[in-house]
Amino acid sequence: MTVESDAAPLRTMIVDDEPLAVERLQLLCARLPRISLVGTASDGESALRLAEQLKPELVFLDINMPRLDGMGVARALGKTGQSPAIIFVTAYQAFAVEAFDLAAIDYLLKPVATDRLERAVARVLERRSAVLANPPATPPAQGDWVREFWVPHRSELKRIDADLIERIDAERDYMRLHVGTRSYLMHETIKTLEERLDPARFVRLHRSHIVRNDYITSLRHNGGGVWFACLADGSELRVGRTYLARVKEMAGR
Repeated sequence: MTVESDAAPLRTMIVDDEPLAVERLQLLCARLPRISLVGTASDGESALRLAEQLKPELVFLDINMPRLDGMGVARALGKTGQSPAIIFVTAYQAFAVEAFDLAAIDYLLKPVATDRLERAVARVLERRSAVLANPPATPPAQGDWVREFWVPHRSELKRIDADLIERIDAERDYMRLHVGTRSYLMHETIKTLEERLDPARFVRLHRSHIVRNDYITSLRHNGGGVWFACLADGSELRVGRTYLARVKEMAGR
């Protein structure tokens, strides 16, 4: 049986349709001992085929590519059982918001500076360490969703009925549960928390927000394709493109 090691180099792919950009990134990666380059691809379709074979842990991904662009590649990789960490490497700033909606680890602008690359890779390594230290819980069987949470509050543990939670916001490694005028912090990832909550009662709006369905009073868009969820407390939350289809499904559209 193979045992994963936190010290093992990251199996890494580079995806870019510009040969010079690939060559430059290869040279930069060669200086980083925690990077093990396992393959390169020059278009999105080839990248998906190669990723299926090589199972990379990290993909440096260009955005502007013919046929299947980098965003399409990231969405497709995100649907796989073992989706790699994504670091977008592009000459365009305009896609940054959409990139982080796809849970990208970082967004680097060309030409990539060595120190920025090192910081981005360090973030991937930190995430891998956290996953190895706290393996994701097995999702509950349908109908066996979490009904309550016990959260620290001052000098005690307080029981929170899941159905009373109005919204959940990610704050670094913690989740803030909002119940009326009170809020409580608990140490858990938003992905794990989403898997434990009944999808008939809660919907994820964004990489940082989960909301109880009936706490959403309406949906609106700004005319530019960006949607917002209007909440019962009068606030609004932007709906990430990754989650928009699910939100519209909840609204019966």
